[in-house]
Amino acid sequence: MPKRLFETLRHEAPVVIHISMRDLGKRLAGFILIIGVCYYAGIALQTLAILTLLTLGSELAAYAVVRKNAASDQEISLQLSAVMWVINIGSTVLYLWPSILFSQQPSIALLLSGFMWLFGTLVHISNTFVALPLHNWSQMIPGFGATMFVFYNSSKMQFAPSSTIDWWIAAALMLVYAANTVETMTTQEDTQRALNAARAEANARLRALEHMTKHDGLTGLLTRRAFDNALAKIMSRLRIGQQAAVFVIDLDGFKPINDSYSHEAGDRVLAAVGERLSKIVGDNGLAARMGGDEFALALSGAISKEQAMEVAQEIARQIELPIDFEGKEMRVAASVGVALGSWPGDTIKAMCISADQAMYRAKSEAGTRAVMFDRATFAPRLSLDDKFSVLEALRSGRLLPYYQPKVKLANGEICGFEALARWEHETKGLLLPGKFLPHINEFGLHGEFLSSIAGQVLKDIKSLLDDGLDPGQVSINVPEVALATHSGRLELEQLLEGAPEAAKYVTFEITEDVFIARAGQMIQESVAKFRRAGVRISLDDFGTGFASFQHLRQLEFDELKIDTSFVAGLGVDPTAEVLVSGFLQIASGLGVKVVAEGVETDDQRAQLLRLGCRFGQGWLFGKAAPLEEARIRLFAEASRLDRHKAVDADTFGYGVNNG
Repeated sequence: MPKRLFETLRHEAPVVIHISMRDLGKRLAGFILIIGVCYYAGIALQTLAILTLLTLGSELAAYAVVRKNAASDQEISLQLSAVMWVINIGSTVLYLWPSILFSQQPSIALLLSGFMWLFGTLVHISNTFVALPLHNWSQMIPGFGATMFVFYNSSKMQFAPSSTIDWWIAAALMLVYAANTVETMTTQEDTQRALNAARAEANARLRALEHMTKHDGLTGLLTRRAFDNALAKIMSRLRIGQQAAVFVIDLDGFKPINDSYSHEAGDRVLAAVGERLSKIVGDNGLAARMGGDEFALALSGAISKEQAMEVAQEIARQIELPIDFEGKEMRVAASVGVALGSWPGDTIKAMCISADQAMYRAKSEAGTRAVMFDRATFAPRLSLDDKFSVLEALRSGRLLPYYQPKVKLANGEICGFEALARWEHETKGLLLPGKFLPHINEFGLHGEFLSSIAGQVLKDIKSLLDDGLDPGQVSINVPEVALATHSGRLELEQLLEGAPEAAKYVTFEITEDVFIARAGQMIQESVAKFRRAGVRISLDDFGTGFASFQHLRQLEFDELKIDTSFVAGLGVDPTAEVLVSGFLQIASGLGVKVVAEGVETDDQRAQLLRLGCRFGQGWLFGKAAPLEEARIRLFAEASRLDRHKAVDADTFGYGVNNG
């Protein structure tokens, strides 16, 4: 009930304001006339003065509300509507008061004058507010009360004959009453126009609100819910043999634009993508922004797999076109997932989930822009329980770094480690990255994952240092997004600042993908900043990506890691030896260290030494192991070195002879 009352108040308020200003002159003229009659009738001047001041005060209050509303471009508020309602009721009581004063006079003519004023006021209220039931009845109720009071007073009075002037006054008020009635009736058309205007404005606001709930404010595309509802209608109209295609699109490289340029630049990209997608579907399909930088399209009819894939490729091509912002050309790419469905066999939810899975497949496969969902080749979609499982593993420390040693190839001496993530699962045992990294990628947990692993590595380094052990350089794999965004870089900086004694033992391993990242300048700045802080930079999987000699000149780094595929070819494929030899010469010219990955045999080790490679890593020297095993190896390494030093000192006469 209160909610409906508030809605009625706000609906009637604009018309009441219009009437209030329109009838102000008529109301004041009539009030001055009746006050003059009251003064002639001998009513106390003090009473008339108070009544006049109160009435003028109510009119001024109403005027103030009108001015306040006029100063605002927005719809009249509920508070102002309520204030206007209360003022109108109060004004009605004040305007009815002269009829009560007349009922206390002994003149029959003046009593009739009071009745005419009373009925004139009631007729004015009834005719003026007939289309506004709340205001009409809230003012008529005090009018009925005043009528009963006048009748009661009249029944107690002893009336004397009236003078001629009294009757002339009564006749004059009768004429005023008649004129007011006619004028009020003629103004009903104006009131109706005001009411229609208010109704039209309310309907326009309702339509605008409905549009806002169904459309994204930035791109103008449908919202997720509106897309689902519209797609359901399309699906229900499909005939036998027809099917609908759903496309889920995720932008690649969008976050660096937000972080490197501004949110205004990001908004410009989203708006441009929205325009392009709208043109692609035209009037025959649906386009929606699902949230963030994710979009969806839907087409229906006799659409085949081949046609759907052509549309998906066109979507990717259109999104890759440059977008201008303040004279700069910004570029994003897109990963597109496609799913086909028919009615009643497929649900909207199932189709969107399938397209979403296909999109993540496209995102994870290098060089792939669009993927069609196929139940035969897609594993069941990960659930929220899977996500909570990953998050719990991160929080509880069961997803932790294992350490694979990096050694000097000549003598096997440990010179550092690479931290490799492992999941010590409570039921499935030890899980390698291939089993859980897809979960982390799909759920967008890259930041939490890197923060957890890097934080544990720094803690482990400090623990080894406290034991008097030298861990050498410990490598952490750092994804492109952590270097290409302010938030990612800041998180790494805070971790390093929290463990300054361990930071100088840290190496960040990055892949050649950073050279083709759209935020290349940001990445270069991040790398330079970390190197100034004492962190070493290693270029991982060298030779397998898109690095060029020009790229090597642009980026500051301290180490190259030769990929396993080249090491595996040594002694088998002559070109592998040529390439490895070339990598070593490049590194020598750049003055950086080289580590060969995937060393598994003594022959590979010998080949690398012959070519001039000094450092290696692989199963030949040990698999990735927990911290405690790495600690034991370092203790053993330290003991072995101490023994060798003691032997050398004794051999060369530096030992102490206590004999």
